[in-house]
Amino acid sequence: MPALQPAAVKKLVEKRNERFYQAVKEFLAATPSTDDPAALLRMAAQAHVPVNPSEASTSSQQNEIKYLKVPEPDSRSTIDAIIAELGEVSWCKDRIIDRRTFDAKEGRTAMLEPPLSSSISQALIESRQISALYAHQVAAIHAIAEGRHVIVSTSTASGKSVIYQIPVLRFLEDDPYATAIFIYPTKALAQDQKSAMEQLISTCPGLQHLKVATYDGDTPQELRAGIRETASVIFTNFDMIHASILPHENVWRRFLKNLKLLAVDELHYYSGLFGSHVALIMRRFRRVCAAIGNSRTQFVSCSATISNPKLHMTNIFGVNADEIEAVTVDGAPSGRKDFLVWNPPYIDSNVPSLGRHSSVSEATGLMRFLMKRGVRVILFCKIRKAMKNIRAELSSEGRYDILERTMPYRGGYSREDRRRIEQDAFRGHLLGIVATNALELGVDIGVLDAVIMLGFPMTIASFKQQAGRAGRRARDSLAVLVADSFPIDQHYVQHPEELFEKLSDDLVVDPSSRPIFEAHLQCAAQEMPLSGEDEKYFGVLFEESVSRYHTHPKFLPFPSKYISIRGAQEEKYAVVNITNFGQSGSSGSILEEVEISRAMFEVYEGGVFMHQGLTFIVKEVSHDSMLAKVIRADVNWVTSPRDFTLVLDRTNADAAQTYRIKEVRNSPQRAYYGKVEVQVKVFGYFKIRNKVIIEAVDLDTPAWERDTTGLWMDIPKALLRLLRMKGIHAAEAIHAAQHAFLNRFSMALDLKTECKAAEKEYKEAESKRKRPARYAFSQKSGTTTS
Repeated sequence: MPALQPAAVKKLVEKRNERFYQAVKEFLAATPSTDDPAALLRMAAQAHVPVNPSEASTSSQQNEIKYLKVPEPDSRSTIDAIIAELGEVSWCKDRIIDRRTFDAKEGRTAMLEPPLSSSISQALIESRQISALYAHQVAAIHAIAEGRHVIVSTSTASGKSVIYQIPVLRFLEDDPYATAIFIYPTKALAQDQKSAMEQLISTCPGLQHLKVATYDGDTPQELRAGIRETASVIFTNFDMIHASILPHENVWRRFLKNLKLLAVDELHYYSGLFGSHVALIMRRFRRVCAAIGNSRTQFVSCSATISNPKLHMTNIFGVNADEIEAVTVDGAPSGRKDFLVWNPPYIDSNVPSLGRHSSVSEATGLMRFLMKRGVRVILFCKIRKAMKNIRAELSSEGRYDILERTMPYRGGYSREDRRRIEQDAFRGHLLGIVATNALELGVDIGVLDAVIMLGFPMTIASFKQQAGRAGRRARDSLAVLVADSFPIDQHYVQHPEELFEKLSDDLVVDPSSRPIFEAHLQCAAQEMPLSGEDEKYFGVLFEESVSRYHTHPKFLPFPSKYISIRGAQEEKYAVVNITNFGQSGSSGSILEEVEISRAMFEVYEGGVFMHQGLTFIVKEVSHDSMLAKVIRADVNWVTSPRDFTLVLDRTNADAAQTYRIKEVRNSPQRAYYGKVEVQVKVFGYFKIRNKVIIEAVDLDTPAWERDTTGLWMDIPKALLRLLRMKGIHAAEAIHAAQHAFLNRFSMALDLKTECKAAEKEYKEAESKRKRPARYAFSQKSGTTTS
């Protein structure tokens, strides 16, 4: 075939472009004004799209009418009718393992004595359309009026925020100098509730002049003094109390001395290592408040339904159980709710080792089924793959009408993007949301009809929280748990009654954990010298640790700077869209920020990056400037990284890097603690289409290296021989043991381990490195070296 010269190619392209332009003009001119030209074009194009013979099957999904109009959510069928229809679909056969139906419940109101002032009553009606209070709200407000601490543990969307907002308005009516602190687990939820509180105060006669402010890490330094001096209510978080308020209590004395109430929403969120840090922060907080003359602050908390709310509040706040009122009887109305437990079947029931059908495909298939019937649905998942599946499957069906009403939502998006998605959902513009647990915690996104949980959410509290996102405002609703193949998921498949009958008893808080305890004692000593009287805040462990001392000089001036209560705060890569770079002066726009631990596996050159359901190709990555440049591209494949992670000790280079050696009880082995280097290497990626690898691409990129501390222990040779005799793969056994170790000690340490499982693909050069068989762990925090 003769080659065309560049000039000839350019002329040919221009000629085709002109013909295409004229065809579009003629098509638009011929389209009636009442029709959508884009929709007509999509419909006409279907007749010309080739069909893959292997996919031209009789599946009932593929035989559905593609252009059937989606019912409006307000006129959809009942959930009961939709479940009945689901049971008749062939691809759903044998998936539904359990169904539970909970009937609708009428609301139960009560009278508040003494009644609210006319000003507060008027504000509630104007801003919230609240003319009567539910029984649990009244019980909690009464307890606060009596001076008790309160925890409210009722269902999602039962109006818990009113419980602490009304008492604050009462305090402010009685004392214009009164102050309050509201704490929420996420910034999005705090902003949502701040807007609601501002609206409430602005409609309350006599209180409109009072200031409500956000005080978090994003608050500009020049505004902070004004907030401290003039705000009546602040919305903050435990990070700020730990690192900004308590170390500088001298400038917060006005606010803290007048503090009437501190409210913590979503108290079940504070568990494990983070919850233990929070418990000690609250003990430091109570100690400082008492020292400046305020021992009267009341603590109010709201939580999902948990087994022992009073105990959890005692553990977090350190107050006596007999000072706490637990409100657990829910007076709010609720609509009929159906729960389904869905288990993907084995690929081949005769060969279970092949595993089960993909839970991602099952969940996204169910989501599409519901959206086509006008059901507003949210899919909670832990991976981005779900949104890729939704887009690919809706596109292949030609259901662009549904696709354009489906959006992903996760924490890495800019604040503007998150608010836009939240507003679109609230106004009913969206039919489907694919979300991480960022939307689990209370942000008001309007009415949802169904929740799909892709995999068990790890705790009963999270399961109930996610399930409760559907059915607000007393409509019928559906919650579906699509089980993964993991043991915990399959346990609940075998025992579904535990999801509904078992209360959330998986909240663990241990403020006596010595590493955490001693770290916060350093902070407390900086706030004011410790003495024996402080045992009432810190317990018997305090007397064992100190009698009277000041902060160690190496932590001065502010030890809180050295203690991360959430583990390592990761640096982030900025993902910049350069598709229109240079056009009209455009220099590109930041799509989102990605934590460094994720960026290694999501923004490698040539890879496909997903943002809000759209595909981009990564063109360039600069590790020095932590910048990834991407361009918009519609592709019908995805990419998956080929990678491994190693934890290497530094003892070969420098024996002084081993800080401590400890004998292992009843064993000749020793455990080592010292400096380690973590190496993450992405040496290529797979291009994947329809679950089939179509190309393996090699990359020559530098390893990401990080210096940190860690611990390691060599595996005895006798144990390795025993594993070989038993036919057990040593690398897989070691990797499983490392994860068992991580789970066992997750309360005390924030550790990571290696990822070099045998099933991973290795480059030949990498797989031949000689390394001793050992357990190796690294601390999550550290210093990036490349």
